[in-house]
Amino acid sequence: MIIANTYKGQTLAVFGLGRTGITAAKSLTKGGAKVLAWDDMQASRDAAKTAGITLTDLTSADWSKIDALVLSPGIPHDKPKPHWTAQRAREHDIQIICDIEIFAREIAARAPERRPTIIAITGTNGKSTTTSLIGHILKACGRDAQIGGNIGRGVLDLDDMHAGTHYVLELSSYQLERTYSLRANSAVFINLTPDHIDRHGDMAGYRAAKVRIFDNQQAKDIAVVGVDDDNGQHLATELIAKNGRRIIPISGRRALGRGVSVINGKLYASINRKSVEICDLRKAQALDGQHNWQNAAAAFAAVQGIGLDPKAVGKAILSFDGLAHRMERIGKVVNVAYVNDSKATNAEAARQALRAYDDIFWIAGGVAKDGGIAPLATELSTVRKAYLIGEAAPAFHRVLTKQNVDHKMSGDIRRAILCATRDALASGAKNPVVLLSPACASFDQYKNFELRGDAFRAEAKAIIDMFEAEKAKGRAA
Repeated sequence: MIIANTYKGQTLAVFGLGRTGITAAKSLTKGGAKVLAWDDMQASRDAAKTAGITLTDLTSADWSKIDALVLSPGIPHDKPKPHWTAQRAREHDIQIICDIEIFAREIAARAPERRPTIIAITGTNGKSTTTSLIGHILKACGRDAQIGGNIGRGVLDLDDMHAGTHYVLELSSYQLERTYSLRANSAVFINLTPDHIDRHGDMAGYRAAKVRIFDNQQAKDIAVVGVDDDNGQHLATELIAKNGRRIIPISGRRALGRGVSVINGKLYASINRKSVEICDLRKAQALDGQHNWQNAAAAFAAVQGIGLDPKAVGKAILSFDGLAHRMERIGKVVNVAYVNDSKATNAEAARQALRAYDDIFWIAGGVAKDGGIAPLATELSTVRKAYLIGEAAPAFHRVLTKQNVDHKMSGDIRRAILCATRDALASGAKNPVVLLSPACASFDQYKNFELRGDAFRAEAKAIIDMFEAEKAKGRAA
């Protein structure tokens, strides 16, 4: 654990006692701060007590004596409606922060020669894969790398820092809007498409939260910007105009005169006036599709300047196993592959999977985001048939009917995967893919996208095991 010594002697309210809230309370307490911890939910308070956290009911606390409010990133402080703790904080001119800001101040308090290297990643889609890939590269190249933030461990739960540590942090817009002091030695901005508009008000507010990742960078720091969308192109132009750091544009689909890009599946770096082939991403274990090629380009660019051999980085990229629920390859029945992309909770994320394969038997549905799958109308040529589940099924049916895409109202994942397997086996396609890429949140049928993906994986493995058992019987006979 990282101890928050910089708040010693201060009084901090910690509201939201989930994973990061409990860790923040412990870190602050060990560092000598007085912590007033609370949550509206009894179950969360019980979990905090079990973890050794002393509770203080913030509804009756003296807010005039509180120095800062550590508010869980998932709880709004402004839009669509400020939480009551945020209102109290504003009434008493109390700064609202999150655990990332506590972490950032601990780094800033250290002498420069004792500070760790910080690689921070944000974007609407792809940030978890990119974060994990960077961590994998660093470890494969013999570096001390720890991964956390919005993925895996909370940032204050990471091992204590030393000068040789590399912290690789996935940062959401919710975290960045409450972070003021973080200086990223490499800051990665992958892409930006509409999401979380209710929280940030509009795209301008969402963008403003994301670009905070570049705050506090210095001339020798690296800013990596994905330029495969208009938002990224404009951002790269703005940062280059400021000329305050090293700007590395990256693309997963076109050549760049300077930067890191993928051309016909091959990763090239053109950073020091010389283009060098790094690796052939078509040989990667878990990086299907142009969006993952962009993630690979971002990961390579992020580790520039820390003394890694480019060829060793290329080898590490090819050996990356990928992440669960993000175009996760599960296995095959005959020539039918199963891919779990449950993390695709919006149309833009599903778009990437639809572009990655040729003959898709697509399982989609759940709780739709604004626009549903209408933005995917131009991406459906690879879909041989769709199997609709959950609350969004009727709306998706109307879109697919209009686009003349064959589809079936399946209702749930079990029925969908059974029908998709039958149809894929009978299709005559060379490499059919049964793809769960819902373009929806999961909350109508599952608590989270992980549980939805687990259900798909379990059903796929059951089918694979059944076919393997039948094959074994045939060999025995």
